[in-house]
Amino acid sequence: MSSSTAITNIATLVTNDPSLGDNSPLGLIQDAALVIDGERVVWAGESSKAPATDNHLDAGGKAVLPGFVDSHSHLVFAGDRTAEFNARMSGRAYSAGGIRTTVAATRAASDAELEANLARHLAEALRQGTTTMETKSGYGLTVEDESRALRLAAAHTDEVTYLGAHIVAPELAEDPAAYVALVTGEMLDACAPHARWIDVFCEKGAFGADQARAILTAGRAKGLHPRVHANQLSYGPGVQLAVELDAASADHCTHLTDADVDALAGGNTVATLLPGAEFSTRAEWPDARRLLDAGVTVALSTDCNPGSSYTSSVPFCVALAVRDMGMTPDEAVWAATAGGAAALRRTDVGRLGPGARADLVLLDAPSHVHLAYRPGVPLVGEVWRSGVRVA
Repeated sequence: MSSSTAITNIATLVTNDPSLGDNSPLGLIQDAALVIDGERVVWAGESSKAPATDNHLDAGGKAVLPGFVDSHSHLVFAGDRTAEFNARMSGRAYSAGGIRTTVAATRAASDAELEANLARHLAEALRQGTTTMETKSGYGLTVEDESRALRLAAAHTDEVTYLGAHIVAPELAEDPAAYVALVTGEMLDACAPHARWIDVFCEKGAFGADQARAILTAGRAKGLHPRVHANQLSYGPGVQLAVELDAASADHCTHLTDADVDALAGGNTVATLLPGAEFSTRAEWPDARRLLDAGVTVALSTDCNPGSSYTSSVPFCVALAVRDMGMTPDEAVWAATAGGAAALRRTDVGRLGPGARADLVLLDAPSHVHLAYRPGVPLVGEVWRSGVRVA
């Protein structure tokens, strides 16, 4: 039998439900309370109107917001790419080729080593407020290694993505058609039972539009829903393909034409921006302002991976988005919570209204704005997931 808990004396509560608060997208409530019963939120409003509950917690004037929803990461890997990062910071350009370094290390690692690394990164993200995290395969590129990556990931998160089409496997580099046949055939058969999503790196040096369409269509026939690594390194067909196939998200979206922006605005595909990648590669920042002004739904995620964005910190990405991508603090927080939920087509997370899963963050600050106002400061004081304090 569940018991109810009221969290009161919340300075600012972010609900992401305009009807509950100030009619803004964040649905802000000042001097607020939140009531949890079991795993769910059952009430949100002003502290003075909170109903009676079995238990009570005084938030001490902290801000409370939904747990972050990180809809793009690559956590099943082994090895270290410090030397590559060091060289890049010394002037060498970023390319997709470094993925092969991680592929070799991941193939050589044991299941126990891969799972320990995965669990460590998930725990690291949880301490920083991430309560829902998607993660991908993509560093195995063989039937056995891709399927084991997804099997390990599925033991830790519901949001698992098959990314056999990260790059062409090194041993088939001279025969990409054969690799696409593998990804859409035997590898897909082995991987589909462990995944919810299918993704493809649609980019020069990875997979072209026709290859990506074939891969995503094959995945959809197996019950996997599309996502796309799109338009990261150059202008290309990824965004248009994502919208065409009703992909849940087009991720990166750094190089966009007006037609790309219009397509996103007219479809259901979320533009997921990954500022950690631009930070770590010294690349051009995505123009979030352009997307938002066009009415595109935007998510913010970490892209945590060992090569191009080795951060698990959503607060860091929020600060980057505000400083360098044209987002307001309110927009960045919404994108890191409700936006991430939209990119995963989830309605139970990323918000704190009645019926939502009780995933929440208590900040050691009176307002969510402090996430951008005080960059690099560990403001996450408590994390709750499914109604239980977990960090």
